[in-house]
Amino acid sequence: MEVLATHELRQTQKSRPMAASEKKKQIPLRLSDSLYKEIASWAEDDFRSINGQIEFLLTECVKKRKKQK
Repeated sequence: MEVLATHELRQTQKSRPMAASEKKKQIPLRLSDSLYKEIASWAEDDFRSINGQIEFLLTECVKKRKKQK
């Protein structure tokens, strides 16, 4: 049950409309094969796409850095 609830919450978070100021930039990103596999596995555990997982992790890092300042 908990996994399903987490999945439903994440789906709700994913479906939020983006504000006009949040247009996404496309950037090329090169990762080692081992890092890619780790992120892919983590993304699957969190019911996210690999791109979504990378974006989530970067967002969390930025939030954490802002709190430290």
